[in-house]
Amino acid sequence: MCVLRNALKRLKNYAKVTHEMRANIPVVSARPKHEPATQLSAKPLILACCLLAVIDAHGSDPLACSTSIGGPLTRDPEFLRVPLPNPRTIELEAGQFEAQIGKEPTASMTGGVLLRQDDKLAGADTARYDPQQQAIHLEGRVRYEDPGTQIHSDSAEFSYLSGRIRFEGAAFSLGSNNARGAAAALEINQEGELILDGVEYTTCPPGSEDWLLQGESIKLDTGAGVGTAKGIKLQFKGLPILYAPYLSFPLSDARKSGLLTPEIGSAGRSGNEIRLPYYWNIAPNYDATITPRLLTNRGIQLETEFRYLTPRNDGIVTADYLSNDSILDASRHQLRYRHRTLFENGWRNKIEFREVSDSQYFEDLGGSLSISSITHLNRSVRFDYYTENLSLLGQIQDYQTIDNAIVAADEPYRRVPQVFASGSWPVSILRLGVLGEVVNFDRDVGVTGWRVNAAPSLELPIARAGWFVTPAVSLDHTRYQLSNASPGAETDPTRTVPIASLDTGMVLERSLNGANRIQTIEPRLLYVNIPYRDQDGLPVFDTITPDINLVQLYRKNRFLGVDRIGDTEQVSIGVTSRVLDVSSGRELMTATIGQTRYFGDREVVLPGATASTFETSDYIAQLRFLIWENMNFDFGHQWGTGASGTTKSEARLQYRPTNKKVLNLAYRFRRDSLEQGDLSWSWPVSTQWNFVGRYNFSFRDQEVLEQFFGLEYESCCWGLRLVSRRHISTRDGTRDSSFGLQLVLKGMTSVGTAADKLLERGILGYSADLR
Repeated sequence: MCVLRNALKRLKNYAKVTHEMRANIPVVSARPKHEPATQLSAKPLILACCLLAVIDAHGSDPLACSTSIGGPLTRDPEFLRVPLPNPRTIELEAGQFEAQIGKEPTASMTGGVLLRQDDKLAGADTARYDPQQQAIHLEGRVRYEDPGTQIHSDSAEFSYLSGRIRFEGAAFSLGSNNARGAAAALEINQEGELILDGVEYTTCPPGSEDWLLQGESIKLDTGAGVGTAKGIKLQFKGLPILYAPYLSFPLSDARKSGLLTPEIGSAGRSGNEIRLPYYWNIAPNYDATITPRLLTNRGIQLETEFRYLTPRNDGIVTADYLSNDSILDASRHQLRYRHRTLFENGWRNKIEFREVSDSQYFEDLGGSLSISSITHLNRSVRFDYYTENLSLLGQIQDYQTIDNAIVAADEPYRRVPQVFASGSWPVSILRLGVLGEVVNFDRDVGVTGWRVNAAPSLELPIARAGWFVTPAVSLDHTRYQLSNASPGAETDPTRTVPIASLDTGMVLERSLNGANRIQTIEPRLLYVNIPYRDQDGLPVFDTITPDINLVQLYRKNRFLGVDRIGDTEQVSIGVTSRVLDVSSGRELMTATIGQTRYFGDREVVLPGATASTFETSDYIAQLRFLIWENMNFDFGHQWGTGASGTTKSEARLQYRPTNKKVLNLAYRFRRDSLEQGDLSWSWPVSTQWNFVGRYNFSFRDQEVLEQFFGLEYESCCWGLRLVSRRHISTRDGTRDSSFGLQLVLKGMTSVGTAADKLLERGILGYSADLR
């Protein structure tokens, strides 16, 4: 399986020795112990030193298990501190050294052999040269080590003639991955192949093999870049949890077809769930993932995802199919297509398409409250073009409505097509702007037709250090060509409205006494004058009254969409203040407050609404600041004057003293709509145990929207997540329950449900990474 490849890839570096054996070897500095160094140039002896170049050095992680398989090869701290004259020089020490020079040279070393190259060491009890096989044999406590790697072996053979290196009874430790393992035999040949028999691998410390990967044989072909393994078995606490008779995997970051980690868990009303994804590497720029998904209460669902990438195109095609839902007694599907093209001339193309078989698809098969709340699915083909002064957009757009509570008369219109243009150009000290749109609105019910809108504008921007003033005038003209209009209604109504505005603001700052901080005060004022035009006879295709916020506060039209241009004479006033850390540039506090004041009634309304007579809008305020280095607070509030009271309010407090400790408290209120509290946390209760959870409660409905509680256990080489969840899964309030169990084997893979994804989505600031 592909999930095992990372552990097996770490062994491939051994095969690098083959080519180094055939390279030019530097002169070796060899000496008997405690005697001055002498120069030796016998090539056979150099072969023993090739072990020093086999493995790349690794840096260890102090937070993980100690996987060392023994003490240091030398206990003399000064031995490695003395630099060699050449990094490629190999230094040799031996208790006794015998050599015969001639046609058949022989050499042997006894009494302990130690070799050093830079910060790499190798050693054995004895070493001898075999002239018949042209090989060096190391025997008795064969050792290799560098700052991050250790290898122990009963014996080793270095054959220069056949280009083979073989270890018998090898044990290894890889410090950078906090991993260790063993092999009955480890062999490297001149073809660049690494062959291991009787392999074991784990990230647990010696004597505590909580999880263990075993394999009958592993072959790593560095030339082909492919590894194969036979008889792979993964054990946890002595129990087999995964078995594969044969695996093939890449030795680099290159993609390769194969099975991915299965997921097992509970899916609430759908029963228990098993997912077995298969990855298909079709081509370097094409791939697919095919995932059979067993839902015990519904049946087998097939999920497929196809991805493609070319120099100017990329996209994803997703197709999910459940042949016969046992609960609904019907077939169900989802289709999704996303595409993007970047043309050479600056144009871009985007395609979005999504379709489901029924309105309950996301509620039954989606898995989250946010997904089950989707009411419309977008389908569009869009082309756009952007330059510094001009932007163009053309699209065809439609929606699938999947909420049965939405009647046909309230469904969104199709745009078939829509063309939009926006431009702005400097003309002397002025700035000329143009907005234009042509769109055909179509729907099965109600009035339909074309809408043409044009709005030229002229500005006089004046900006200096610390302030700006921008007076502007524009003329908004809209024309319709309608079908299916009510009897007696106009089929080609028009509207022309002049708009005048004055936008001005300042940025003032001062240094705070006794602190390396500055404070800014940024007042802004926008005056708008739009005369009344009767618009009751105009249709409403895509126009709404948006919630007031700090963006809407400085918009000239109080409606979102051009079917209505609101009459007004008003002034919007706001002030922002910031406190900045001079050394880091970080915002320590940001506070904004604003309001719009009206000088007359607003008569233009949407159908069914009444004219607005309030003299002021609600106040809008936002506040964000760091209480301490590890605590931040966000607050947004909207309130009216008099008896209207609070309209909308949101607050969030986060306390995060460390990466593994986070506590979130949030409150949301919207008058006549919702009032919710949200508490989430991830908090250690001991060195190895962590308590996680979320509690989302509706004060308005007096019920829990979502709650989950769980425990995380972490040892130095594995972790466990157990999460119990209960939540509202449908729009009619139906509840669902599930239980997730995820086993994480550090340095290997995870098995079970994707509980980490649920925690990351539900707990702001949660970190799923186990040390």
